[in-house]
Amino acid sequence: MKPLIGRPFDQWRNTSAEIIAHYGSVGDETCGVFNVPVLSTGVMLRVIASSEEWEHVSVSLPDRCPTWDEMVYLKRAFFKKDEWAIEFHPPESKNISVHPYCLHLWRSYAGNQPLPPAWMVG
Repeated sequence: MKPLIGRPFDQWRNTSAEIIAHYGSVGDETCGVFNVPVLSTGVMLRVIASSEEWEHVSVSLPDRCPTWDEMVYLKRAFFKKDEWAIEFHPPESKNISVHPYCLHLWRSYAGNQPLPPAWMVG
């Protein structure tokens, strides 16, 4: 994941008292809560980024799931050009949904995530 400091992250970072009360800080170069405007769709995405065992970006809207184009925009904004980011679809028994319109991007620090053949990705 990119360092979450400087442009555009400083402009997107939510530094409200609510965030500080909930998380204890506004984050740093590895994590934070961001309000990300998407000019092409006119929406403001709520993004929670973390970097612990995995790099993780949680993306939500109040009334619908993010579109493919919005997820691509966030992947490009938060992850480096040469990094893979993955959306997981767990089995129902393992699915934990705390928000009906939230999607996630993940990247393993281990770097050993099996990947499909290139011809199947495009």
